[in-house]
Amino acid sequence: MSWESALLTSDATPAGLSGPRATPATRRFDVYRNNVMSSLVNAMRDGFIVVHRLVGEEFFAAMATEYVRRAPPTSPCLTLFGADFADFIAAFPPAASVPYLADIARLEYALRRAYHAADVAPLPAEALAREDIADARLTLAPAVRVIRSDFPIYAIWRANIDRTKPSSSTGAQCVLVTRPDWDPIAEPISSEDAAFVDALAHSSFGEAASLVPDLAPIFSRLVARKSITGLEMPA
Repeated sequence: MSWESALLTSDATPAGLSGPRATPATRRFDVYRNNVMSSLVNAMRDGFIVVHRLVGEEFFAAMATEYVRRAPPTSPCLTLFGADFADFIAAFPPAASVPYLADIARLEYALRRAYHAADVAPLPAEALAREDIADARLTLAPAVRVIRSDFPIYAIWRANIDRTKPSSSTGAQCVLVTRPDWDPIAEPISSEDAAFVDALAHSSFGEAASLVPDLAPIFSRLVARKSITGLEMPA
């Protein structure tokens, strides 16, 4: 059994491992295993604060431990560890009683990813004021993400970040994640606005604009959030 596999099991010790004077190293390795697992679960707890608050310490620790065993980090840098935690939660039977939990995890990961996204200079507003912009392809900043949910995930997330904010219990929500300066921002947007933002990745500006009844609010928001970083006209 490899060291990596042994670290993620509850009782295995790598073959050939021994302590001083060839004594069994089982207890020493158990301490090492526990420290490694504890560090990884702590990283998950720090990265998914609201998920942790929603389910409590005991449930989160058990869920995160199972996730780490199934999807251990592939890099010593844990900055973006947990990329598929939301998918794991969605398929984790004990979490079925909190149906919005996976979408909360998606929102939290999108915010963390936005925080660490590459810095790209936004286009000045005047560069977008052209008559033929309908034919253009716009590039969005790497931090931009749209999270869709059948549940009020923004309200739930916000209420758990700021306990003075009320939490809605019904209704679907879409959330736009941007990073205009140093810190990412999450904002609720309509499903039509979400469709517009998503469409910009593969459609012309004019085609994407046809998906919203009123373009001005969402377009102005993207500009204000410094989220448009490129413009390409067709040859």
